[in-house]
Amino acid sequence: MRVLFASAELAPLARVGGLAEAASGLVAALRVAGVEVDLVLPDYFDMPLEDERPRQIDAPAWAQPVSARTGIVPNVGEVTLVSVPGIARPHPYVDEWGNGWPDNDTRFMAFSAAVADLVQTSRPDVVHLNDWHTGAALAFLWDRPPVALTIHTLGYQGWMGSQWLPRIPQHFAAYECFGGINPMAGAIQIADRVIAVSPNYADEIRRPESGMGLDHLLNGLGSRLVGIRNGIDTAVWDPRTDPSIPANYSATSLEAKSKSRNALLQTAGWTDDGTSIVGMVTRLVDQKGIDIALETTRYASRMPFRLVLLGSGDKWLADWARWAAREWPENVFFEDGYNQDLGHLIFAGADMVLMPSRFEPCGLAQMQAMAYGTIPVVTDVGGLHDTVIDADVDRKNGTGFLATTVDSAGMTDALHRANRAWRHKQRRQALQKRGMSIDWSWNIPAQGHIDLYREMLAHG
Repeated sequence: MRVLFASAELAPLARVGGLAEAASGLVAALRVAGVEVDLVLPDYFDMPLEDERPRQIDAPAWAQPVSARTGIVPNVGEVTLVSVPGIARPHPYVDEWGNGWPDNDTRFMAFSAAVADLVQTSRPDVVHLNDWHTGAALAFLWDRPPVALTIHTLGYQGWMGSQWLPRIPQHFAAYECFGGINPMAGAIQIADRVIAVSPNYADEIRRPESGMGLDHLLNGLGSRLVGIRNGIDTAVWDPRTDPSIPANYSATSLEAKSKSRNALLQTAGWTDDGTSIVGMVTRLVDQKGIDIALETTRYASRMPFRLVLLGSGDKWLADWARWAAREWPENVFFEDGYNQDLGHLIFAGADMVLMPSRFEPCGLAQMQAMAYGTIPVVTDVGGLHDTVIDADVDRKNGTGFLATTVDSAGMTDALHRANRAWRHKQRRQALQKRGMSIDWSWNIPAQGHIDLYREMLAHG
């Protein structure tokens, strides 16, 4: 089976959010399972390729000049990189001030048109599109194989102005939206299967409060909408082999986890007074509930817990985090940016990981935390619902704690319950070992995708 897989991101080549990690993990697992994957990405950074060869692209006049090249990237495999006007930028989507590039519509419409031509010339068995950046490809595909579209987050739909209406060669009614073009809406209606990145997220986006204006379209899909949970790269996120932590450990040697805890305390400038450490490694954006987490720090000394926060994003949230770290230096530590080694140390050294997300299509941090024997404390949304079992609701199978409301009161209650469990060694270790025993790899999700591809091919 040969699958053309098109995405705007793929780690480590172009990494902004969860799309990059999910695309990377799935493509690698599909290839290991024997699927031939034609990977197609934008050529943002003029990356060198081994055994490079040019590809001919036939695209509309407005998208020219377009070129593509195929070659090998070490540790990734074969990749086709597509160059269209304006695609080469230091960041895939935004400028240095965090504002979207003003020509993002042209960049990704041209990329979508190029993807369509690659499909038509290479004739894969299945096409797999990801998010709005590739959604318009279906407007340029006339004789197409079965197509799957993965929704990594419905909040970004790529809405474009009325100037794009004359450039849509087919499926006009599907793409037209309030006088403009909505690539996500069009792709949802045309694709043979639509995949949400967790089963619960597939249910949530059918509802008006979570459907981002497209719930009516998603409800109309019936069985064409499915949910397949993401995985994590267990070669990278494995406490038994992780080179970023001071001592490796497993479920049978949890006592060595304390060395990472001591290193994290030292990084934060704290002494060990027996207070639990709560970690967060996240983007600083509204979706992730950073403000909810920072509101709970008012109660940190009374509960008690200490918060270690690593991330970058919206300036107002970074400013708030810096203020909290200055106001309560014994309870809050903040590092602005992403430090890979510190991120791994937080997952290994923290006692709990906090995810107060307002919505979370799948989430990775809760799975990474459990792989490291760190207890997740999360909101009951999206993929968090699918991956974390509340230990106060199900004491036999519990792996973490779910907040009943998405606000500071709900998170404070969940943290209080997690803190209470953490203080009892026997219960703490039972929670840790359950989380560490689960297969969070891409093996099971990849097989789910393969089964879906086969079903699509069987139905023509």
